[in-house]
Amino acid sequence: MDLILFLLLTAAYIGLLVWAAASQKEWTLMAFAYFVVLGLVYDNGIIALGKFIGEGALLENLNALRFWIHAFFTPALALYSLGAVRQAGVKWANKSWALYAAWAFFVLLVIIEIWQVTWGTELEPVREYGVLKYTSAEEASGPPWMIVLVSAALLAAGAIVWKKASWAWMFVGAVIMGIGSSVTIPVDSAAVTNIFELILLTSLVWTKIHLEKKQTEKKRGRNDE
Repeated sequence: MDLILFLLLTAAYIGLLVWAAASQKEWTLMAFAYFVVLGLVYDNGIIALGKFIGEGALLENLNALRFWIHAFFTPALALYSLGAVRQAGVKWANKSWALYAAWAFFVLLVIIEIWQVTWGTELEPVREYGVLKYTSAEEASGPPWMIVLVSAALLAAGAIVWKKASWAWMFVGAVIMGIGSSVTIPVDSAAVTNIFELILLTSLVWTKIHLEKKQTEKKRGRNDE
């Protein structure tokens, strides 16, 4: 079952990327969502293709790259969050210090993920629910702090966007992702969390399209005056 799910997820992320690119209005910090979507195309695609590539060094290296992409791309959602707050019309978000703080937060998140998860991780092959992938041979020690902090940034930014722009879907997507990743769902599948990730990224791309469209219309209105 998971083989079909991961193939469908890969196709869905490609479709999400096409939708985002086709709806592109202007280049803002929210465009960092593209990196995360690209990373998830790769992540789900490699898991889906694992059984066809076969166990060995090639698949292990391809899976190791999944961890490194996750470490460098997912923290970019911190920059996306600032971009969303900017597009919602929050004045302080356009200050230089806010941008510097967001970049510093991004770097900190990358360092945390590499230190806690990626660096020195030994991978082992795992066959489950019809797919073959390489995953960490050791149990995770402590909370996934990078994910926790990124989630906090998305929730905070989503709440601000909801208040300032009357757009709730970024916040809703972050809440659904938080619930989905913290609750054990009794389903024979390892792809469930990935489905919640798709819901989150869909809400983020939708938010990007909506806010940038509103900003474009506002600028056009000023030019017509």
